Amino acid sequence: MSEAKHPDHVLGYNGTIEELAKAVGNMNYSKTEEFIGKLADDIKRQADDDFARGRINLAFNLYETANKLYDAKDKMNLVWKICEPFMKEK
Repeated sequence: MSEAKHPDHVLGYNGTIEELAKAVGNMNYSKTEEFIGKLADDIKRQADDDFARGRINLAFNLYETANKLYDAKDKMNLVWKICEPFMKEK
């Protein structure tokens, strides 16, 4: 049986969505920023694909979502810049 195009879980991850969110949120803020940016990039890619297929309303809402994620990425970068001087060396 093949996996759905949009499965209801993260393939290869066996934890809950709550655990995943906490794990991402607990990463070094620069890595959390990077993750949010990569998620935004993928949502934008999906918007581009849907736009090309004529799914304008879906694409518009995906673009809006991606833009809000890019805003969140920028805010997380500010958080990182505030915290970075206080981070202990590894």
